[in-house]
Amino acid sequence: MQNWIELLSEFKQKQIPVAFITVTKCLGSTPCVVGSRMLVTENKDIHGTIGGGKLEFKAIDEAIVALKENRIIESTYTLGPEFEQCCGGKVEFIIEPMNQSPELFLFGAGHIGVEICKLLVDTPFKVNLIDSRDDWFSNLELDSSVTTHQANETDFKSFKDAVKWGPNCYVLVLTHNHAIDFDLITMALQNETKFLGLIGSKTKKVRFNTMLIKEMDIPEGMTNVVCPIGLDIGGDTPKEIAISVVSQLLQVHYKCTIEK
Repeated sequence: MQNWIELLSEFKQKQIPVAFITVTKCLGSTPCVVGSRMLVTENKDIHGTIGGGKLEFKAIDEAIVALKENRIIESTYTLGPEFEQCCGGKVEFIIEPMNQSPELFLFGAGHIGVEICKLLVDTPFKVNLIDSRDDWFSNLELDSSVTTHQANETDFKSFKDAVKWGPNCYVLVLTHNHAIDFDLITMALQNETKFLGLIGSKTKKVRFNTMLIKEMDIPEGMTNVVCPIGLDIGGDTPKEIAISVVSQLLQVHYKCTIEK
C-alpha cells in the first residue's frame, strides 16, 4: 500500500503538479475497491492503480484535463463492452489537481503593489514582488509569505528569470517607469500566463498597443493584456485600487462572474 501522505508531500516539496484520483463508489463487479488511489503527473507517470485496463486509461486522460484546467473532476463509468469487460459494474471516482496554486509575479513595489501584497495574505496566491530600485525592499514591511526579488534594470534577463511562466502564472506590471512597463509587457506576451495586467489609463493602453504592433511585431497588440486593471468598484486611493485588483485576481482564479 502506498504511503500517500509521504508521496504527496514529496511532490509538493518539489512543486510538481499531480492529479490525485480516488475511487469513491463501486457497484457490482469492479477491478478496484472504494478508496483505491492513483497519482498522475503531467507526463502521465503514475503511482498506484485503480484497477488497470481501459478504466485506468480513461482516468489518466481525465487527470491530464484536470491538471490543464486546474479543476476537480468527478466521473462515473459503467464497465461494459466499451471497456472490453462484461462485469457490468460501475465505478465512481474524483480527480483532484494538486500543487497548482496561482502564483503572482508583481512588478513594482510602490504603494499599490505593497497594498496588493498585504491583501493577498491568506489567499490561495503565492506572491512574488519584484523591483529594480536599489535597496528598495529594505524600507518595506512585508508579510513573510511574500518573496522579494531585486531585479537588475541594466540586465533585463533578471526580470524574466524571476518569473515561473505557465498556466498558473499571474503577472501584474506596476513599475515606476513606463519604458520598463512596456518591456515587461512585451516579455510577458511572449510567454505563457494565466493573467497579464498593466496599471494605467486607456491612453497608455492605446499607446502601448500601437508600439507592440508597429515596433515589436506583435500583431495582437494589447488584446491579451488587462488594462486598466481592477474591477470598477470605485475609489482611487492605493488601498482601494489594490482591493479592486485583488478582487479581479480572485475572480479569475475562482472563475466567478459579477452580476451587473
